[in-house]
Amino acid sequence: MTILLTVLGIALFAVGLMVSIAWHELGHLSTAKLFGIRVPQYMVGFGPTVWSRNKGETEYGIKAIPMGGYIRMIGMFPPGEDGRIEARSTSPWRGMIEDARSAAFEELKPGDENRLFYTRKPWKRVIVMFAGPFMNLILAVAIFLGVSMSFGFATQTTQVAGVQQCVISQSEDRDKCQKSDPVSPAQAAGLKKGDKIVAFNGEPVADWSELSNHIRETIGPATITVVRDGRQQVLKATLAKNMVAEKDGQGQVVPGKYIAAGYLGFAAQTEIQPLSFGESVNRMGDMIENSVDSIVALPSKIPDLWNAAFSDGERKADSPVGVVGAARISGEVLNLDVPTQSIIATFLMVLATFNLSLFLFNMLPLLPLDGGHIAGALWESVRRSIAKVFRRPDPGPFDVAKLMPVAYVVAGIFICFTLLVLVADIVNPVKIS
Repeated sequence: MTILLTVLGIALFAVGLMVSIAWHELGHLSTAKLFGIRVPQYMVGFGPTVWSRNKGETEYGIKAIPMGGYIRMIGMFPPGEDGRIEARSTSPWRGMIEDARSAAFEELKPGDENRLFYTRKPWKRVIVMFAGPFMNLILAVAIFLGVSMSFGFATQTTQVAGVQQCVISQSEDRDKCQKSDPVSPAQAAGLKKGDKIVAFNGEPVADWSELSNHIRETIGPATITVVRDGRQQVLKATLAKNMVAEKDGQGQVVPGKYIAAGYLGFAAQTEIQPLSFGESVNRMGDMIENSVDSIVALPSKIPDLWNAAFSDGERKADSPVGVVGAARISGEVLNLDVPTQSIIATFLMVLATFNLSLFLFNMLPLLPLDGGHIAGALWESVRRSIAKVFRRPDPGPFDVAKLMPVAYVVAGIFICFTLLVLVADIVNPVKIS
């Protein structure tokens, strides 16, 4: 049964991946057609074509390897300075430029002179290239808000799930009390499992985050107001100074970091709680911010990835994950011993995170990514505006093809990084259970 569920999870992720890619390319396709650019091909996947059908002037199809997709627009790059596209140089770098330029004019037909991508105004080209990643962002936000507002997330509450018997520094790798350990303030105050804390030092507390901050800020005497068996009681406690886990600006625990703060000594009850629209938007903002930080930190994670793939290094929980790793996680999700709705919600969040990553990654201002074409169109707009202000001749379209040698280098780096992540995902995968 475990193997069957794992295979099913991987298959479902593959379907979600194909839908995400098709949705991405639909953004490019629809806006390109809106602006009159001819699109000969719309393909989901790479490699041999499994199925295709011609509709109008576009061939729609699915390819064997679900690792990406593309649309082919004619005239992605302008012709060379001599107006020809057939010229071929012996220089390997120049050859890359001319190969890219020639490919941009494949299937050029009479009447297409005014339907070339590069002839469109820069703002239209920006829209066409931005539309693909933007579709992934829309899908990520829709899934996230749907899960957040209908199902919710595991949220710590102010209800007591258990009381610590003694004071143990959270930086210590143990959970059993020793004779030398002092009694925890919660145990000494008479706090019990099932109590709901409603006030701290006479101030009402609405949620766990607020209560946690009050506790951390207090060392010494304090009053704890609880509801027990339907009645309010006020307990007196003397909070101890202890090493506790550090929190970031969003209130999330920072792994491996500890600070000295006030300590009461109880575990908070965790419940699945739907969030309001405003709370969901705020949490989505935190998710985007964390994703941006993760992309910025990618280069710094390469040594750990290498050690995890080719040595006995630990594969950290925040390690980059590729398509294979995400598929394995999806298979693992279906084997979790949790309610079915939790499995569905977790799977959808994996898909939402994947789409958000697609958006952010494609927005990097580097060729051959969509962000590279956007940067080229914006630079052309700036260059033409400057020429207009100073009454200089129009410099014409910016030849993005001249950046193709850089694009090949960037693509090579991406391929090497992808292979490294792939090996790590196979030999030392990230696990959630």
